[in-house]
Amino acid sequence: MRCSKWIKLKDGRECLLRNAEEEDGQAVLDNFLLTHEQTDFLSSYADEITLTLEQERAFLKAKADSSNELELIALVEGTVVGLAGVISIGNRYKVRHRASFGISIDREFWGLGIGSEMLKMCIEYAGRAGYEQLELEAVAENETALAMYRKAGFKEYGRNPRGMKSRISGYQELVYFRMEL
Repeated sequence: MRCSKWIKLKDGRECLLRNAEEEDGQAVLDNFLLTHEQTDFLSSYADEITLTLEQERAFLKAKADSSNELELIALVEGTVVGLAGVISIGNRYKVRHRASFGISIDREFWGLGIGSEMLKMCIEYAGRAGYEQLELEAVAENETALAMYRKAGFKEYGRNPRGMKSRISGYQELVYFRMEL
């Protein structure tokens, strides 16, 4: 499914949210690496990312061609500043009703409304794709993200006090959320 939407940011700038395409590979990879350097709330560090440009382009092509998965990009003044996606948990009958959500935004653009709008688009997409449940996990210290997920209607269903191990702060508690679509 194709997704595209212009939004006005809290600072007055315009932002385009749309499907990522194969041709966006370098910009998406650059943003992915940048965001993984900027925060300790994501599941990997930039130095652990081994994707090649060809692999990134193949990933984006697969998502663009998919009928049940999505990779969105946020563009401000032509620059990729955020990524969000819906990924199937699996194709087997027992789990094909479930999808997971992930997001990362350039720290310079936090608090401008991009995350909330990308989340809304992904929730809508997941419902149209036939999923019955959307899931995510977030670091408990990331209070802004937790508030955004709760405001969107996600319900907490558990925690893992040692869900990730940070190079900076030691163990990080993960909060598990789900939303029935």
